Amino acid sequence: MSARIEVEEAEFAYRDAGGEGFTLNVPAFALAPGETAACIGPSGSGKTTLLHLLAGILLPQRGRIALDGFLWSDHGDAARRRMRISNIGLVFQEFALLDHLTVRENILLPYYVHPALRLDEEVEERMRELARDTGIETQLPRRPRVLSHGERQRVALCRALVTGPELLLADEPTGNLDPDTTRRVLDLLLAEVAKRDATLVMASHDHSLLSSFDRVLDITGWAA
Repeated sequence: MSARIEVEEAEFAYRDAGGEGFTLNVPAFALAPGETAACIGPSGSGKTTLLHLLAGILLPQRGRIALDGFLWSDHGDAARRRMRISNIGLVFQEFALLDHLTVRENILLPYYVHPALRLDEEVEERMRELARDTGIETQLPRRPRVLSHGERQRVALCRALVTGPELLLADEPTGNLDPDTTRRVLDLLLAEVAKRDATLVMASHDHSLLSSFDRVLDITGWAA
């Protein structure tokens, strides 16, 4: 089976102005289309950094990371951005919602910011279906600032899924949800992956969810 994600001994080092920082050493691994992986490790171990490397937001200083054969380090920012918005769904830890837009507009934001995507009636229907599945359909006309933390998290999840991505990267998407909503959100993620033969990498602190994934990437010790 072909690999969707290929990592070859990648290293990323970060240092701030004061010289503080860390180095993340990622051993070689590959994930196939349709495969799901949970990324675990203590706070500060590099889970978010790993997701950003897989998405081409950050580039390794050593080694190689590729998505469907597209080697991130071989391309400029514009090409990486086009690849990312066309093929990757991202759920950021801090949601990255825009308060001057409605919930509907936040979910559809990828279609407003890049010409590689085209907004049509099919996309609108998919947006509403995702909103129904996550229990936020009645919130579509509202602004994110009036929503609960959990509702904002579900908006971010819908935005990541609305483009039908081949790769879904989720940074603690169930971290502030009650158990019932956590199960519903995880089931939605897994169903979307199965439907599209997509690949999912999800960072989580909740070890009770690990049995739902094909693989567990324990990055404890990857950072120095």
